[in-house]
Amino acid sequence: MTIAKQQVLDLIKDLPEEVDIDEVMYRLYLRQKLEAAEKDVREGRLISQEEVIKETSKWFTR
Repeated sequence: MTIAKQQVLDLIKDLPEEVDIDEVMYRLYLRQKLEAAEKDVREGRLISQEEVIKETSKWFTR
């Protein structure tokens, strides 16, 4: 997945004056994940809350 140069510049403008590289990397990572999630929603790749509950409930039964 790629990000437009302007999007990176906008992200940097929103940062505080003093920021460490880990924070910059985290925000870029978060932006990538959010864009991927939005794409999944647009393309209909979703599961219902009921499906999530059904699947995760298996984790707690033995």
